[in-house]
Amino acid sequence: MTSYPIDGGCGCRAVRYRMTTAPMIVHCCHCRYCQRETGTAFALNALIEASRVELLAGEPERILTPSASGKGQKIWRCPTCKLAVWSNYAGAGDASRFVRVGTLDDPDALPPDVHIHVSSKQPWVVLPAGARAFAEFYNPKETWTPEAQERFRAMKAAAAAAAAT
Repeated sequence: MTSYPIDGGCGCRAVRYRMTTAPMIVHCCHCRYCQRETGTAFALNALIEASRVELLAGEPERILTPSASGKGQKIWRCPTCKLAVWSNYAGAGDASRFVRVGTLDDPDALPPDVHIHVSSKQPWVVLPAGARAFAEFYNPKETWTPEAQERFRAMKAAAAAAAAT
């Protein structure tokens, strides 16, 4: 059981952040874009509201990159060491953060809840027995906890209200 807050940051420690609560869900994404972007077999991302991520030091820079959806993603990197600390995807918008779990001071704290895009998983990656895995994406209403679904709805509603003002 992880206790919060938990801290993380880039490799040179110029950018530091704090997750004040548990994420809504942790994805292990095996898509080709994540493989290319990370230079390895998958990306491990903790989806959390941007309001629950406090910037403690530094200011990450936004890099726009392509994505499988065609809508692109924003990857936030340390301006010094260029390590990616989080992303924003079109579907969740700027009100969210997909925090790179490997940048946490204790990355063991957040194992994946789901494996996604396993149809493009590297054949030598063996998923644990009983792991929740999806060939592509999944239906959040069938996969997320009720609490996580409510948090996501509230996040989107708050973002829509802010955009309307």
